[in-house]
Amino acid sequence: MKKFNKSLKHVLSLSVLLGMSSTGFAELIVNSSSGSTAQANIAWSSEQASQFLNNEEASPQGSVTATTTLRAPTQASTTLTTPSESTTKITTSVRSVDGVVTQGEAKKTIQILDTNRYSNQPSVNARAALVMDANTGEVLYSKNTNAALPIASVTKLMTAVVITDARLDMNETITLQSVDFAGAGGKNSSSTLRVGDKMNRAEALLFALMKSENPAAAALGRTYPGGKSAFVAAMNAKAKELGMHSSRFMEATGLHPANVASARDLGVLVSTASQYGLIRQFSTTPTYDFNLGYRVLKSNNTNGLVRNGGYNINLSKTGFINEAGRCVVMHTTLNNRPVALVILGASNTEARNNDAIRLMNWTSNLPKAI
Repeated sequence: MKKFNKSLKHVLSLSVLLGMSSTGFAELIVNSSSGSTAQANIAWSSEQASQFLNNEEASPQGSVTATTTLRAPTQASTTLTTPSESTTKITTSVRSVDGVVTQGEAKKTIQILDTNRYSNQPSVNARAALVMDANTGEVLYSKNTNAALPIASVTKLMTAVVITDARLDMNETITLQSVDFAGAGGKNSSSTLRVGDKMNRAEALLFALMKSENPAAAALGRTYPGGKSAFVAAMNAKAKELGMHSSRFMEATGLHPANVASARDLGVLVSTASQYGLIRQFSTTPTYDFNLGYRVLKSNNTNGLVRNGGYNINLSKTGFINEAGRCVVMHTTLNNRPVALVILGASNTEARNNDAIRLMNWTSNLPKAI
């Protein structure tokens, strides 16, 4: 993965310099090297890389159908509960790559059950929090999980899902326009980017996920087929498809405080987004130097826990506006258990990180579900 990270970084820089080159973005990933002229040692064919970039990871053994239930354990027990009348069904995609089930055209039904929780839970200061076993759907920790709250730039995770679902050309050049800097919901769009900056769609997505650049996310929505209105409609349609019934999206950046979702909804979104290789890769890139041709932007991931490198974080997105407080969602692996973690409405970045660390440490010591 580290080798691929370096190769991808080199590829993105190359793609800016190449501009409208006929060389495809997928081909660049396969044939580029990590800072040298030698071919990168990546065990993918051109077809596999192209599928990866189009959210269509290779499935040599075909797709499968699976049914999972989101379950909350009884107190001090790992016994899974049985479905009740309060069950909510949610549909996500499942694909297979190299024989390992990760995502595909078949559907997975997730059932959310409200029951008791483990004892000796950590103290969490945020307004809402969720820890969910991403394999079994077992809810390990919950606090105010059904309340629809502003989610700020966590919105960009849905933006990324809609963009990758659309299978647009990731090598197409996007030029930032003044409208991309206009902000939303009365918020200004502070940015190190400038009107006229050019990047390909892949870089705009990396800007949005890693550095949480609002103009990049806005440009992704603007250049979606049908424009911004069609993009927002696609965001809400995807939320409905996934069963995110408390969610509402107004625009692509998260600046608008009416972009809302519950922690429970975001647990589903995190589990879904973690099945997209490109989103995992871009959202957990620790640092990246964006070469815009006439200047280079040295950028860091907005999640210090990703930059720290001490945690096995597979997907990440932070968010902040005054109405939302400090937010973060992550997909991580703790004690060999894949986990979706959601924190909404922390008072500051330190409090948000402390909540996340407490929850991750606590989850790491939980017994495995039978």
